[in-house]
Amino acid sequence: MNKLLVELFVEELPPKALKKLGESFAATLAEQLKAQGLAASDAAVTAFASPRRLAAHVSAVLAQAPDQPMLQKLMPVAVGLDAQGQATPALLKKLQALGVNDPAAEVARLKRQPDGKAEALFYDSIARGVGLQAGLQKALDEALAKLPIPKVMQYQLETDCELPGWSSVNFVRPAHRLVALHGAEVVPVKALGLVAGRSTQGHRFEAQQPVISLRDADSYAQQLAQEGAVIASFAERRAEIVRQLQAAAAKLGGGVRPIEDDALLDEVTALVERPNVLVCEFEKQFLNVPQECLILTMKANQKYFPLLDAQGRLTDRFLVVSNIRPDDASAVIQGNERVVRPRLADAKFFFDQDRKKTLESRVEGLSKVVYHNKLGTQGERMARVCAIASAIGQQLGGDALAQQAEQAARLAKTDLLTDMVGEFPELQGIMGGYYARHDGLSAEMAEAIEDHYKPRFAGDQLPRNTVGVVVALADKLETLVGMFGIGNLPSGDKDPFALRRHALGVMRMLTEKALPLPLQALLQAAVPSFGDKITDPSTALADFIYDRLAGSLREQGYSAQEVDAVLALKPQRFADVAQRLEAVRAFAALPESQALAAANKRISNILKKAGEVDAHVNPALLKEDAEKALHAAMLKLAPQSLAQFEAGDHAASLKTLAALRGPVDAFFDDVMVNAEEMDLRLNRQGLLKSLHVAMNRVADLSRLAA
Repeated sequence: MNKLLVELFVEELPPKALKKLGESFAATLAEQLKAQGLAASDAAVTAFASPRRLAAHVSAVLAQAPDQPMLQKLMPVAVGLDAQGQATPALLKKLQALGVNDPAAEVARLKRQPDGKAEALFYDSIARGVGLQAGLQKALDEALAKLPIPKVMQYQLETDCELPGWSSVNFVRPAHRLVALHGAEVVPVKALGLVAGRSTQGHRFEAQQPVISLRDADSYAQQLAQEGAVIASFAERRAEIVRQLQAAAAKLGGGVRPIEDDALLDEVTALVERPNVLVCEFEKQFLNVPQECLILTMKANQKYFPLLDAQGRLTDRFLVVSNIRPDDASAVIQGNERVVRPRLADAKFFFDQDRKKTLESRVEGLSKVVYHNKLGTQGERMARVCAIASAIGQQLGGDALAQQAEQAARLAKTDLLTDMVGEFPELQGIMGGYYARHDGLSAEMAEAIEDHYKPRFAGDQLPRNTVGVVVALADKLETLVGMFGIGNLPSGDKDPFALRRHALGVMRMLTEKALPLPLQALLQAAVPSFGDKITDPSTALADFIYDRLAGSLREQGYSAQEVDAVLALKPQRFADVAQRLEAVRAFAALPESQALAAANKRISNILKKAGEVDAHVNPALLKEDAEKALHAAMLKLAPQSLAQFEAGDHAASLKTLAALRGPVDAFFDDVMVNAEEMDLRLNRQGLLKSLHVAMNRVADLSRLAA
């Protein structure tokens, strides 16, 4: 049992996809080998991925998979044997086709086993294990077919045969070499018009020699590092970049640190084979430009790592991850400084030009920008957000908050018309805050304009002040109601308007800011601002938001039963959902919980069949001792539980009701609910209805029944 190494050497792979390509190639290759019995289920798999190679190392691979016993179904007994139990011509022909030398003699050894409603004949044989070449060829074909390639390209490859010519190959990038080594032996598999060998290539400029002949599967990473000047492992290369970034920043002193950005780090790791971190700088005058602009242009356009001081402010230095290690790096440093300068100058120019016009002067221009062909312009959208924000502000803080929210909503989208946001759309909102301060608006107003897109992603901060919360909530509600109102819903993994993210944002603000806003009323209040452009989507949209809430709560560690029990009631105020869940969890731990949950489920079924039931009890119609006892217990405990519920102590409210277990059990043991006398039946249903109402204020306890 030897180690196996497979490498595909190609032209530069797309950097943003490299990590996934490397992981997929190695994982699929190993899975296929294991599925064919060529590799043990616990065989270690190591993925390699650099800008010009995808490779996989599998720790233990057989040259031949072991033979496997196989029970093969032939045909129904009624077809294979005649009335006398002799083989029919059809059965003999089938055995002959399977290579049985003496079919007639083999008939007696066939197995008879049930197969559905009838019996069938089965042939016990041995399946020959697959050889490594054939098995690896299948695994390699599968690994290439399943690569998550962002975009396939077609290129021409010269055919290696007696009649010269060209063939078309489809792959993410042109492939030039294929390596397949089982121990020290080459496995002659083929892929993309290439035949496997043992030769690969190292670094374009710093390899000791242009072609590297690999000794065996285990020497791959070592030879590439020593002879090819390449760190083949994506993870090791990434860790080396992190180490060098931190070391370079530490040398500068003063608490300087490189900006943290995992996506940028992954992309840079995919761009270099031999990382070398260098310190560069730019003119301090550029620091007068908002640091978000400078950081974005350095990261997005140049793949640099800006350096921040101990207070998190941008410094005039940055780190470059070079792919070469010259003895004198001054030319590389100067080249990068020369390249970044015009980028920063552009950002400064945009910032200076944008400040020549106020945000208020840009409001009219929004009416010339199309938002959606069914929902009108950005100007119309702004008017809707203003109306929704004013209504929410009125509920939360009266006229003053409504006026502030409407003003912030009016200006929130105007930075879309600035040169800076036109160049860097990621800065929308952020630049609006800067320009609002320049226009002399209050800090609160500027923060609201800047924050109205928040939360932008999972884990993002919420708006800092109340005006910002109101405008952010109005902005997300306008998008959700508008898109749902025209039927533009998410489908599968497609969500071009980020409606799922907007729903989570609404949910987080209602929950974490403890806003006293009922969800259904909030959605319905947003509908009139659209006029006749949409149909009312509030019911479907509420379900959509509850689905997002359910998923979020399960991710936080609540069980599906707990979440289902609370959200079954569709609580309108999200601020107390967490408290309801904790109350349900505490109730479920009580010894009475399962019996009461089962009883509650039984009550739900009874009331569902009964139709409309009035929660009213006539004490004079209570005949049985058990129903009298239950009614008495209800008179004592239900008001106490209701008072605790209204005071917000949900756990105490449910705990109080736990004392009803004995009377409830006795009621169902001794009382016939559906009595023949109509007045008795309605009275008992009314008693159960009263019980049902009392027990399900916090959550639908029937959902806790096992």
